[in-house]
Amino acid sequence: MARSGTSLVRTWQHWRRGRDLSVPARSTTVEDADRRFLLYGVLPLWVVPAVADWWMHKKTRIEHTSGVKESAVHALMMTEAGVPVAMGLLAKINPLVLSAMGGAAVAHGATALYDVSLATAEREVRPLEQHIHSFLEVLPLSAMAFTACLHADEVRATLRGGPGPRDWALLPKDRPLPAKYLAGLAAVICAGVVLPYAEEFSRCLRARRSAPVS
Repeated sequence: MARSGTSLVRTWQHWRRGRDLSVPARSTTVEDADRRFLLYGVLPLWVVPAVADWWMHKKTRIEHTSGVKESAVHALMMTEAGVPVAMGLLAKINPLVLSAMGGAAVAHGATALYDVSLATAEREVRPLEQHIHSFLEVLPLSAMAFTACLHADEVRATLRGGPGPRDWALLPKDRPLPAKYLAGLAAVICAGVVLPYAEEFSRCLRARRSAPVS
């Protein structure tokens, strides 16, 4: 156990060996403004439509309609969004990370289409819920677009096939994001995404187990 803890500490130190990135609150440069909006706007606000969508599922009693199947699709979409977000927050932005973001965005869009087709066949999907879905679909693209604008040189390298020896390696950021920011964002995501959808999946499982056998 102690050895495992030491290994985790060393890994954390390796990924945070650079000086923390500073995002000046009053800077009016385009780069700082874009980074502030991405970190303190797009990413945390993503939780708002996620909670709203969970509430709509709850109101339409998802556990008694599309149930576990649709809830599992929601978990898949969260994974498709969460993995590239984690990479962008923790790793150096390079062709590998940008390609992962692009691939995940395509996969997320395809899964979202399947999710809606599954849901509409099993339960009522109200106009408000459909509108909420539009935010959930566009925010990953917005995050990717802001990231691309902040790292235009890496976008160019990606379009050229990533010829550099470090272009396709998962590397620590030269200037990591502050640990307090990462902890705060993780808490927001856990409270607004992980816990509600874990509750939904658990509720769907309980409903399936208690359903009468036909």
